[in-house]
Amino acid sequence: MRTLTFGRPLSARRLHAYYLLTKPRVNTLIVFCAVIGMFLALPAGLPPPATVLAATLGIAAVAGAAAAMNCLIEQRIDARMGRTRGRPLPRGELDSTEVAVFSAALGGSGLAILYLLVNPLTMWLTLATFVGYAVVYTMLLKPRTPQNIVIGGASGAMPPVLGWAAVTGEVSADALLLFLIIFAWTPPHFWALALYRTADYARARLPMLPVTHGAEFTRLSVLLYTLILFGVSLLPFATRMSGGLYLTAAALLGMRFIGLAWRLYVDYSDRLAQHTFRYSIVYLTMLFAALLVDHYLPF
Repeated sequence: MRTLTFGRPLSARRLHAYYLLTKPRVNTLIVFCAVIGMFLALPAGLPPPATVLAATLGIAAVAGAAAAMNCLIEQRIDARMGRTRGRPLPRGELDSTEVAVFSAALGGSGLAILYLLVNPLTMWLTLATFVGYAVVYTMLLKPRTPQNIVIGGASGAMPPVLGWAAVTGEVSADALLLFLIIFAWTPPHFWALALYRTADYARARLPMLPVTHGAEFTRLSVLLYTLILFGVSLLPFATRMSGGLYLTAAALLGMRFIGLAWRLYVDYSDRLAQHTFRYSIVYLTMLFAALLVDHYLPF
């Protein structure tokens, strides 16, 4: 017998629609960075498996709820953009009430897991991250300022801090260093996407940087922020949080990113912007993986 949700059968297709609301690809990167933060939080040894499992589930649930709330708030904008018009709400696969209830239930469950099975600090930080993304970024910043992704990037940079707090019950300077890396990474990552989606954002009347300041200014901003990111990425070595393996990885990954940003500035193409955007995801994944491997090296 099928379960009914607001009078409609909960079919496999509708379950998949709920799954898509959580933006699973973005959520995977969020959870990955949070888990890395859990392992880096201890100077030696492994974090308790039960804590890692509970924190991962709780953070993933709240991140998914924030993504669903973003879809709910921006459903009319999503319907105007080629990149997002295939999401469940614009396609009519789910309605606003269903998405609101889903977001509340998923987010509430995640916060309960964090409070009861991890620690209150992690729960409060995760709640603040939810509010920062779903309310401050989505409702206040994104429709009003081209610097939305810079200011709102603070919420996206929180996952390793959440992981760190889950294991230690506190937030240290090293945790904030991980935050700073993602904070500096966010503008070149997102503006590379915005460059080849400028028409979409203009159609949706969103003041993204290439819409308000033009493509050349945005390309220069990508380059400058990539240079900032390169410097920030070396700080874990400078503070002795990491060693030579991480330094080598950060230098190689960063030089590749700078090379792409330079090419994007002097010889732009949509294809290159897409490649830069995709590489930025690989960059962050490999950078944090290098931090983890370096952390457990015996020398």
